[in-house]
Amino acid sequence: MPEATGEMTGGTGQGSDATLVVWDERLLAYDLGDHPLDPVRVELTIALAREFGLLDRAGVRLLTPEPADDAALTRVHRPDYLDAVRVAHEDPFFSGYGLGTPDNPTFAGMHEASALVAGATMAAAEAVWRGDARRAVNVSGGLHHAMADRAAGFCVYNDPAVAIARLLDLGAERVAYVDIDVHHGDGVQEIFYDDPRVLTISLHETPLALFPGTGFPDEVGGPAAQGGAANVALPSGTGDAGWLRAFHAVVPSLLRAFRPQLLVTQCGADAHRLDPLADLGLSVDGQRAAYLALRALADELCDGRWVATGGGGYALVEVVPRAWTHLLAVAVGAPLHPATLTPPRWRALAAARCPGRQVPLRMTDDVDPDFVPWQPGGDPDPVDRAIMATRKAVFPLHGLDPHDPRD
Repeated sequence: MPEATGEMTGGTGQGSDATLVVWDERLLAYDLGDHPLDPVRVELTIALAREFGLLDRAGVRLLTPEPADDAALTRVHRPDYLDAVRVAHEDPFFSGYGLGTPDNPTFAGMHEASALVAGATMAAAEAVWRGDARRAVNVSGGLHHAMADRAAGFCVYNDPAVAIARLLDLGAERVAYVDIDVHHGDGVQEIFYDDPRVLTISLHETPLALFPGTGFPDEVGGPAAQGGAANVALPSGTGDAGWLRAFHAVVPSLLRAFRPQLLVTQCGADAHRLDPLADLGLSVDGQRAAYLALRALADELCDGRWVATGGGGYALVEVVPRAWTHLLAVAVGAPLHPATLTPPRWRALAAARCPGRQVPLRMTDDVDPDFVPWQPGGDPDPVDRAIMATRKAVFPLHGLDPHDPRD
């Protein structure tokens, strides 16, 4: 991949070591109705994080976001698409631009709610880039399927892409985006596919089995950005050990070769084994291990600069609040021990908000997320074949040897 040049510019020196949490109850207005993407998962996440005192720690700042304006949104989305979003909720028979479908039903205030999510992730990125915070989290974000000209996969505006575009406008020259949602991060990849300043890496269930049907290893970037996209398409049923082996066999090497100035991550919780819409087999413990690894890579390569978003996740009580509370805990520098009990007051809230759901008693699934590091050769299993397919496709474009475990 052509290498960008230049060093950090603007207000991106040492700056604050604070962690910014972008939050307002208005973010719950991104509500598709009787739909798998239920905002209660975000509500219960923030409630659980508050019960643990994570948002009250020294060095943690809360920021109330404002909606992204048209100038920010049209850096990513077509103006006619914005017009369609604005008018669609007023017409129950509206169709077009991916709206008015079972995946993306229209709803009142759709533009305003979607723009607020985008504004929240953009504010997180701006704060980290300018040095006002070292890390920033928007658990309501991660709407990674939205395309320039249409809604897709429960996503109206692509907030990670809006934030990355803002970073580029502020002078960033190397932004890495790592997507660990169970679904391919297709919208972000597509928007920056031919931009050598952005590296997108996505680990997801094989597109042969799962929406959106993209994210094959041979998707490596456009003519001007060969190597700017990397996709690890994992076989259905992959659990913690295989998933973490794949992550560590691909992500650190590519990030080290790219040398990003800032790391943006989409941390969808739907790779969990209980998720009803997909078929990977991670535990909350494995997801926690992934968050720790992402923070360590940001610390190693980006002076800690890390912007994290939520994403998918449809086990609304059983998984998502625990996973994203672990994400917040890692981001604020106070990782929770997996065996920690969930607070009784939160259990009562979860039971009241989602009657009939199994409310977890602890922050663990009682799984040791250990894994054997990838090695070439031998008789590879399906996960190893997926790893090698990705390494062969993209590693040489970064000057890396796909067969060398040190790369």
